[in-house]
Amino acid sequence: MSLLERITSDPAVCHGQPTVRGLRYPVQTLLELLSSGMTIDEVLDDHPDLEREDFLAALEFGALASGGHRVFPRGAA
Repeated sequence: MSLLERITSDPAVCHGQPTVRGLRYPVQTLLELLSSGMTIDEVLDDHPDLEREDFLAALEFGALASGGHRVFPRGAA
């Protein structure tokens, strides 16, 4: 099941970068935290407003984008 519906883009939030659920957490930042060696649980401890599924959605988005797929985040709600 795709979690991409969690990824949104709103020009008023983080300059329109893809974010998680309209929060001010860009997908890029979440991927950078994971690539630095932090675990999902460590980041969740630091940011309780995030959910495990947010990271899975960010990973799915990143995997599709890096494979040359055009991925369009949902617009602002």
